[in-house]
Amino acid sequence: MADLVDRALALVSESFIAAAGPGGQNVNKVATAVQLRLDVYALRLEPEVFHRFKQLAGSRMTAKGELVLTARRFRTQEANRTDARKRLAELLEEAQKLPEKRAKSRLNRVGKTERLAGKKRRGAIKAGRGKVSFD
Repeated sequence: MADLVDRALALVSESFIAAAGPGGQNVNKVATAVQLRLDVYALRLEPEVFHRFKQLAGSRMTAKGELVLTARRFRTQEANRTDARKRLAELLEEAQKLPEKRAKSRLNRVGKTERLAGKKRRGAIKAGRGKVSFD
């Protein structure tokens, strides 16, 4: 796990950009926000892990397979860099986790009849919401 994070951090390219938000005049003078770029294909993830990673990354992943993380929560470059690297590590760790298998629910006979009766009641309520005819 830590090996994968270390590999990812070695492949990361960082650039600093101007950030909005708190910081007063410092925001206008210093580029405090950090933008991490990582070529996910270079990590050589297993197909299942890659699929989960791609799903977790969402719109932060480009069509070329590049993950773009922007951190601008803090006022300093170093704090934003640490935040971005931590978020990248969390994303990789989450992608490594296997999803838990869903246990199929089992209803007994009484539960099944109660569920169907409830559906009938609800259907009758909805059926009464139709157009009213005065014939």
